[in-house]
Amino acid sequence: MVVPARLCLVCKGRNLCGHSPCPLLKRLNVESKVKGLSESFFGPSEDVFIGRAGYPSIGAGPLGMINEETRINNPQNWLEMEYSDIIYLRSLVLRTKQKENIFSSSRFVSKIQEISLSKKPVDVEMEFKKKPSYRMGFSDIYHPIGPTAELKKLEIAENPKIPRKTESVVNDEIGAKEASFMLYKQGNDVYKITTILSSGALGIKRRLVPTRWSITATDDMIFKEIIKSVKEFPVIDKYLVYSNESLNNHFEILLIPDKWEFENFEAWAPGSFWSFSLKSTQILREYEPYKGRKDYAELQGGGYYASRFAVAESLFRMKRQARVVVFREVYEGYVIPLGVWQVRENIRKAFQSKPEKFDSLKDALLSIDS
Repeated sequence: MVVPARLCLVCKGRNLCGHSPCPLLKRLNVESKVKGLSESFFGPSEDVFIGRAGYPSIGAGPLGMINEETRINNPQNWLEMEYSDIIYLRSLVLRTKQKENIFSSSRFVSKIQEISLSKKPVDVEMEFKKKPSYRMGFSDIYHPIGPTAELKKLEIAENPKIPRKTESVVNDEIGAKEASFMLYKQGNDVYKITTILSSGALGIKRRLVPTRWSITATDDMIFKEIIKSVKEFPVIDKYLVYSNESLNNHFEILLIPDKWEFENFEAWAPGSFWSFSLKSTQILREYEPYKGRKDYAELQGGGYYASRFAVAESLFRMKRQARVVVFREVYEGYVIPLGVWQVRENIRKAFQSKPEKFDSLKDALLSIDS
């Protein structure tokens, strides 16, 4: 079956074409530079990865830190790095997996939950069925991942350091949405909350959540709590434009003096990863009104939710309300997908700088277009 070129741009590895695995991602035959791994591992872990293949029977396990220079859950530090450095850093992350039902309450699942809840990396001992494979994994949603190994045995070699406040939230009989926002208010970033949600430690009907889904779910759930406060704040009195560019992604964020609305544009240049076979720049648009939206943002997927969350978070910190339009330009140099963290962090970085101020929408748009 011939896959329409534009479908790849919308799908971004969600298998909408019916092919599994994604033909484009399969072409990325990037091998991890880590060699010499054996059938066992001892070292720190602070994150878990939950797959989606075979759902509801899926591969779950901790991510091992092969080298001490690896900091798995700190994308805030990656934005200024080169492509090659990010891929090298992530090649030092060992994905392990064991088949588990999403509703499993086995001792194995309890162990990965303890790892996800710990505030510091936890030393683990692991035995594998065979030596790890070296091919890396890429996605439009989650971070790149290094070698993969099937687990035979997992042991935690030290007591995880779980904050009492975190433990209190996890032990409460509350929904995942409320629990996630409580963790966020305690100072946990979305990356940590995503890990905890994936491990099945949150909610009333607890279950393992594929990492790809938990990233978008976390952005969505926390946004829906933040925006309640944003809608109570005063409206800005001038047109504001924030900008940032990193990793071949350029962002212009326009704040309009009006009540909350959100509009997100993505312009994909020919030659960038998901538009490799297109002949001209393709523009994708998603929108939601003041009252919100109920349908999934199919055209942009996880990038939309990462963008919307980062904007709402920034407005909350400004204690202001605005109608927001985000323009994202993806250049041809974006040849390997790195995950939606770069959308989130680009927008966060943009709001850290002083905005351009304008008295009219026309002047603001002329500045963006220049």
